Amino acid sequence: MNSNRTLIGGLILAGIGVVVIGAIWFFVLRAPEEASEPIAAIPLELPTNTATPVPQPTDTATAVPPTNTPPPDATTAPEPTATPTAVPPTDTPDPGSLRLYEISQDESQVSFTLQEDLRGIRTTVVGLSNQVAGQIAVNLNDLSTTQVGIIQVNARTLLTDNNFRNNAIRNQILDSNQYEFITFIPTAINGLPDSAEVGQEVTFEIVGDLTIRDITQEVTFVVTVTAVSADRLEGTASTQVLRSDFNLVIPQVQGVANVTDEVLLEIALVANAIQP
Repeated sequence: MNSNRTLIGGLILAGIGVVVIGAIWFFVLRAPEEASEPIAAIPLELPTNTATPVPQPTDTATAVPPTNTPPPDATTAPEPTATPTAVPPTDTPDPGSLRLYEISQDESQVSFTLQEDLRGIRTTVVGLSNQVAGQIAVNLNDLSTTQVGIIQVNARTLLTDNNFRNNAIRNQILDSNQYEFITFIPTAINGLPDSAEVGQEVTFEIVGDLTIRDITQEVTFVVTVTAVSADRLEGTASTQVLRSDFNLVIPQVQGVANVTDEVLLEIALVANAIQP
């Protein structure tokens, strides 16, 4: 009887071991899918200024019909009159209109930062990616017209300093095999001044809907941007979110504990003009 119990207990333990090993392989060791393609910005649609046709003079003279009546006293002949010619409309933007900029992947970076206990040592975890895309429209003379397009990050490209952690983040926490992109859709821009000069730092807030996996929450980014030239914007944006708000559950992995619920999200961006 005791031997049977021992055998059954051993089989149960073996089964548990297989399940644990399988879970570790599925969440930690299994290689996640790579990015489907390099990220590209979703185009931001801007209004175009269509000019109204403007009559312009030409050198075509108006013919004077002949007459048999002699002219009264000697006078000068009638001056030729100009016939107006319409100038076709054009979609060329005005110099003071919105200018379109696009985030440069080569010069920009997104990151998340949180804290965890790794084998009993408090550790700061930072995940990085340069696969961020979006467009921004700015008129420095009238910042009230500023527009920010949809910002996307490829979740499959986020990397920390630990490959096991990377696999867990992408395979389970973010499930990037199914949800490849993290998306932020701006809904309001608050705190902009009326205008800005080249070289002037501007701080404001962007409110919008952040979607991670299949959960969307409203967040507010604090943004600081400088137009370092007419063709280049440089800046940062940051916000703090809670993992629990997006149902981002940390898998049970030996040696990892006390992962913070608070996560800092940051973007260090460079955007270059793509429209004159």
